[in-house]
Amino acid sequence: MVFLPQEVIAKKRDGETLTDEEIRKFIDGFAQGTVSHAQAAAFAMAVYFKDMDIEERVALTRAMRDSGTVLDWSHLDGPVVDKHSTGGVGDNVSLMWAPIMAACDTYVPMISGRGLGHTGGTLDKFDAIPGYSATPDNELFAKTVKEIGCAIIGQTDNLALADRTLYSIRDVTATVENISLITASILSKKLAAGLDVLILDVKTGSGAFMKTLAEARGLADSLVTVANGADVRTSALITDMNEPLASAAGNAVEVRNAVDFLTGKMQDKRLLEVTIALAAEALVLAGRAKDSDTGRQVAEKALTSGQALERFSAMVAALGGPVDLVQNMDKYLEAAPIIRDVFLKTSGKVSAINTKELGMAVVALGGGRRMPSDKIDHAVGFDRLAGLGAHVDDKTPIARIHARDEESATEATARICQAYETGGTGVEHTLIADTIMPETD
Repeated sequence: MVFLPQEVIAKKRDGETLTDEEIRKFIDGFAQGTVSHAQAAAFAMAVYFKDMDIEERVALTRAMRDSGTVLDWSHLDGPVVDKHSTGGVGDNVSLMWAPIMAACDTYVPMISGRGLGHTGGTLDKFDAIPGYSATPDNELFAKTVKEIGCAIIGQTDNLALADRTLYSIRDVTATVENISLITASILSKKLAAGLDVLILDVKTGSGAFMKTLAEARGLADSLVTVANGADVRTSALITDMNEPLASAAGNAVEVRNAVDFLTGKMQDKRLLEVTIALAAEALVLAGRAKDSDTGRQVAEKALTSGQALERFSAMVAALGGPVDLVQNMDKYLEAAPIIRDVFLKTSGKVSAINTKELGMAVVALGGGRRMPSDKIDHAVGFDRLAGLGAHVDDKTPIARIHARDEESATEATARICQAYETGGTGVEHTLIADTIMPETD
């Protein structure tokens, strides 16, 4: 029988359940050009209003994964693992997590993205390192993963082909905010990397896309269930983003923060807790630890022994960056011309932070994008960010700003001051609010 995409659209429009074959033929047709952009837009709108059950989400994720190349790591002698964060401010976990996991006898072919809105992007941070190639050829990518254990790069053009175009259609047809479509979009790219294990960091709070715990839990449940349904062992942590995770926000400043973390020179408490917790859960899923407590011990040893630092340095060098980045950060990471402290006009204990607005202050400096085509200034941002509960006054700043010029410094300073509140009791937020585990038989 001839496949007619309009029949699939009508079926979902009417609230019926689509079969695996119907979903696969629709996505295959879209990737091959026999299903039009208009039909894909109609399909997305039908899903937006009628949604999908778990079986449909699994089928959509698999079909989008298979619309391009699926990487094969069967030649490696250990589990292939990765993580995904739903985005936040000062979230540079990947820079430490990947080398920690590599030092724990797993392989991490991490395919990351760039900044979106107020959230920073892992690739933008690595672009601050001179010479580092986020788009190596397949041979260098595979060689780096095999020999060093980790490689952090950008999405290649042939991975999850259908997702790239479908997302652009969703973006202009107001169909982005649907958990079924979000789940398939996130997971199709990750699953195309040929993973055995995936750990998810789903953010909630003022600096997250999911503002409430209920919203975050709904997304985490969907991601974990669908990923496991697609044969990738997956669990999720729901973590707090009501304040920046690290004390730095920007690109070069977050690289410095990550290197200081790996060397042990300075480790933000919240950042350390989330990084180790994500590593511990991933090690359990990968069979490298019998439980979370053991996983923490293994991950902490990889960090404190210096093995994770060695893997980070080797990865940077293998992908074209300086071999002595760790020893000579000031030589390689660009510094902004204007570096100065930011003070509030009021004093007291920090009771609330509008983390999204703080992220937009980085954008105002040029450290993020107003338009997708914008070029990022990697030198700008903030460090020494005060966290919730910190006491600030006319001698104790809320941050240190790194700016290119006075105009952007003035605007960003005003934005960050507006993002901070002092006085009052404030609200305590649990750093790791929940752990979503796969169902067991």
